[in-house]
Amino acid sequence: MAEYTSVAAQTVTANQNVLFTETPVHGSKCTQHREGSGLVTLRGITNQCKARYRVTFGANIAVPTGGTAGAISIGIALNGEAVPSSIAIVTPAAVAEYFNVASFIYVDVPVGCCTQLSVKNTSTQDISVQNANLIVERVA
Repeated sequence: MAEYTSVAAQTVTANQNVLFTETPVHGSKCTQHREGSGLVTLRGITNQCKARYRVTFGANIAVPTGGTAGAISIGIALNGEAVPSSIAIVTPAAVAEYFNVASFIYVDVPVGCCTQLSVKNTSTQDISVQNANLIVERVA
């Protein structure tokens, strides 16, 4: 299991990744991450046909000061593409009004392959993200 976090508030531009600045729990050689990056590499190191991971994400999100109150969204992405079932959508009535969001997915990585994992702002405007937490568990 690995855990990547970013406690401080950060502004994430539309279609860009949340950056994870701390690694409270270092993973095994199956998960790779550089602190300050928004990418996590999942590796298919296994004697089976695939390695399965459970990926859980949670954070507080808001429209930043200067933005327009309205629907905003964030989701888990694989190889740069957001997984539709992981997208969390909230509609703040005012700027700087935070909502807590959470999502999880299972990710299968074929033996010998790698998958890039990230958390992406799927909104059409910038969002503020605070207390971001990404947990990656190897489950099979």
